[in-house]
Amino acid sequence: MAGGRPAPGRDFGWLWAAYGASALGTGLAFSAFPLLAITVLHQGAAEVASLAAVGAAVGAAVAVPLGPWVEFRRKRPVMIAMDLVRCAALLSVPVAYALDRLGLAQLLLVSVVVAAADITFGAAAGACLKALVRPEAMVTAQARLESTTWTATVVGPPLGGALIALLGPVATVAADAVSYLLSAAGIRAIRGREPRPQREKREKSGRHEKSERHEKSERHEKSARFADLVEGWRHILAHPLLRPLFLHTVLVNGLIMATAPLLAVLMLGPLGFTPWQYGLAFAVPCIGGLVGARLAPGLVERFGRHRVLLVAGTLRVCWPVGLVFVRPGVGGLLLVMAVELALITCIGVFNPVFAAHRLRVTETGRVVRTLTAWSVTGKAVTASLTALWGLLAGLIGAREAIGLAGVLLLATPLLLPRHEAGTDPRTDGVRVLPDGDKVP
Repeated sequence: MAGGRPAPGRDFGWLWAAYGASALGTGLAFSAFPLLAITVLHQGAAEVASLAAVGAAVGAAVAVPLGPWVEFRRKRPVMIAMDLVRCAALLSVPVAYALDRLGLAQLLLVSVVVAAADITFGAAAGACLKALVRPEAMVTAQARLESTTWTATVVGPPLGGALIALLGPVATVAADAVSYLLSAAGIRAIRGREPRPQREKREKSGRHEKSERHEKSERHEKSARFADLVEGWRHILAHPLLRPLFLHTVLVNGLIMATAPLLAVLMLGPLGFTPWQYGLAFAVPCIGGLVGARLAPGLVERFGRHRVLLVAGTLRVCWPVGLVFVRPGVGGLLLVMAVELALITCIGVFNPVFAAHRLRVTETGRVVRTLTAWSVTGKAVTASLTALWGLLAGLIGAREAIGLAGVLLLATPLLLPRHEAGTDPRTDGVRVLPDGDKVP
């Protein structure tokens, strides 16, 4: 028990190690597919954009029916299976490259498979962690996972660049694939007993007796499966605390991500920043995420979960509007770094508290479907807003479109829950592993 806070335990240590391995692999392979499309396949901007948007969107759609399937199965075998699926899909890329058979269609297919596996793994991991870690140690556990995310974001891309320079353009993809093998090994090492979800037995019994069912029973079963598909969205939209938080987080993440390509175009184009300056402007501020995550447990203990959620959620949207004032030169670079540092620090505080709140008010039997619905919606909204803001930038300019997103972000705190939920803020919820270990 460090600093008066209970430790999450040895089994969490294996899960944390597994997550750290895959997070580092994702950091190493940051932007690997766009880089391959541009430098190896010589594709244009439209093809590269479609690779990013279509792969994520189709992968999210594929993941929708997997939510109910995962809900009623043991989570660790599902997580291991998703790790192995991602490993196999990614390994196909260096194999095809070595055989001189790599194409855009394969990259798109792999991105779809990985995106679907990312969502499924993340939902199963949230349920697994909720069952694995004691309530009084949850805040500490989620802060450690959040810290790992930002650490991998800081060190991964530079190391990945060095790996590409030494071993070639597919080296980071191969490293990412190996990281999922290490993740699967870490999850396999967890010794705590995982209870079998109740419905799993009923489904097995149903399959055994299916030949004796009549047509009416089959129609009823199909109706039940459809109800399972939409249960996550039903739970979110009907819940007085989850609904506003859902709208807030989906809009905030979508608006922040929608401006990322526009800022890249602005900085690398008219403002004349070099690629290394652009990378530096976003890598260094990620240290703020590590600091924020380390501060989150202490802030919750001192001020309470709800107040931290409200203040951090409000502060994180105050900074992006400042990007509209970026100019060429050192001053402009420092401005971007300052804005991103403030933004990411607030995100580092908000994310663990938000994830704790979300799982605290979600019943165990609905966790996977709820997280799947949340993740799928978030990816769809982000893809839509990114496309919309691209069109908007073509009409009014990149700087103006960035400013508009910043102004809209200022209104999103109105969606945050205003009332305390009524339970001890120090013992609620758990940190859900980020989707696909990806960080903007």
